[in-house]
Amino acid sequence: MNQLQSLHRELESLRGTALVERLFAFLDTAGRTYYYEEVTQLVHGLQSAQLARAQGLEPTMVTAALLHDIGHLLVDEHDGESDFLAEDEEHETIGADFLAVFFPDEVCDPIRLHVPAKRYLCTVENAYLEGLSEASKRSFALQGGPLSAQEKAAMQALPHLERALTLRRIDDRAKQPGLDTLPLESFLPEVCDSLREAFAEQGC
Repeated sequence: MNQLQSLHRELESLRGTALVERLFAFLDTAGRTYYYEEVTQLVHGLQSAQLARAQGLEPTMVTAALLHDIGHLLVDEHDGESDFLAEDEEHETIGADFLAVFFPDEVCDPIRLHVPAKRYLCTVENAYLEGLSEASKRSFALQGGPLSAQEKAAMQALPHLERALTLRRIDDRAKQPGLDTLPLESFLPEVCDSLREAFAEQGC
């Protein structure tokens, strides 16, 4: 059994606060690797969640912001100083599939779509691509580049597109070196509130 399967099975045996705390423990340990900017994966997630909260978004969006890049950690990708951008591991799909047992579509669909959302925005907004960091421009090419007309129409028909675009814009801003962030445990209430009913517990 690999690490991903082992963690998933362990989480399935937990409920409420215990489940979220175990998930946070994984983030805290695995998230110390560097994102392809100048912040760690953990800091990137914390900055994202903090931005979502500051915008007054609902708990499911704060949770999606915090966890949107968990797929990078689950497949143990490397940082930008090695081969992190050499191959697209489809971290958005891996992360969303992993979380879908525990969290509803309101959390998982924006996570699943946050990479296509970048492609969508680059396609419909001329200035968006130019505003991306160099690393994001590199990954944009790796992830497929601009959408075709058919892909664009398919994206526009998706029920959670606006949530995905909101998450994408948060993702783009959450790469600030040296920015003070709240501790991981401060997001426990939103993540607990976002759990599927089967995994929640009273008083979580």
